[in-house]
Amino acid sequence: MFEQLQKLEQRYKELEQLLASADIISDKERYQKLAKELSDLKECVLLFREYKRIAKEMEDLTAVLKEKHDKEFVDLAKKELQDLEARKTQLEENLRVALAGEDRDSARDVIVEIRQGTGGDEAGLFAADLYRMYVKYAAHKGWTVESMSSSSNEAGGLKEVIFSVKGKEAYRRLKFESGVHRVQRVPVTESSGRIHTSTATVAVLVEPEKTDFIIDTKDLKIDTYRSSGPGGQHMQKTDSAVRITHIPTGVVVACQDERSQLKNKLKAMRILGARLLDMKKEQESRRLSQARKSQIGTGDRSEKIRTYNFPDRRVTDHRINFTLHRLEAVLEGDLDELSDALIRAQREKVQEFG
Repeated sequence: MFEQLQKLEQRYKELEQLLASADIISDKERYQKLAKELSDLKECVLLFREYKRIAKEMEDLTAVLKEKHDKEFVDLAKKELQDLEARKTQLEENLRVALAGEDRDSARDVIVEIRQGTGGDEAGLFAADLYRMYVKYAAHKGWTVESMSSSSNEAGGLKEVIFSVKGKEAYRRLKFESGVHRVQRVPVTESSGRIHTSTATVAVLVEPEKTDFIIDTKDLKIDTYRSSGPGGQHMQKTDSAVRITHIPTGVVVACQDERSQLKNKLKAMRILGARLLDMKKEQESRRLSQARKSQIGTGDRSEKIRTYNFPDRRVTDHRINFTLHRLEAVLEGDLDELSDALIRAQREKVQEFG
């Protein structure tokens, strides 16, 4: 591990020198790429430097203790040595986590997409329940939620909803929500009382920063059209809805919730950026096969990750075989116990494979 950290520190120093170069500064695209690499390395390097500082202090203090001193000084020195040892152990753990990339994006804001899956109108109602659950969880954590796009079905559920979440540890807490969520319950429309199984798909995407990549406007096809959603006479008279197609990848994003065409375009660009970054991260993960082995689940959107069973008041996360018998609390946004269990399991896998 320490050999790897020394290489990262050396690369960090090289990047600092490169970013001060006039040639690099004048090349905007390369500058942003190198700045992003520097930012990604910063946490590991700063932790490593703190680790080396603590190790040097311990070495100096141990040497001092070999000399003759009064009892009071020796007791104080030994106590300080114990504190430094505890700090060093914690730093080692933090370095393992940082090297595994667990917290690289932990402070990032996210864009969450929920779509109804199998089960017809009931799936749409379940998608709406999940949206309400995440909004309530965000309120508990003090995060800010911004609606970006939504589409409802005739039963009052959601075909699709896209929203951003901003706040401390939003990505760290929500990243494991990606996948297929399954509900088992008696639908309100079911007269015979039979239990139905429906699904909804959740995707949690990191919201890109300026240093992640640049979207070339030449690669975009932008269309405007009349919104089909609510909004009154104003909405009917203006082509405020926006559809953006990223030509190289074929990714299409449409936004129509805002009355302003500009606002819809800005939101669509944010969603597009998040999807493109997600594709980039997925490609990187496939190349890093060892890292894939240490992840909780595959991250595949088709992977069934969790079941919400109403008859048993049970929530089960299938990736870690973790079950809670307090369904109502979870649906009211009390997700910390699930989140903590997933973070803990991820850390254990990182240590196992790292």
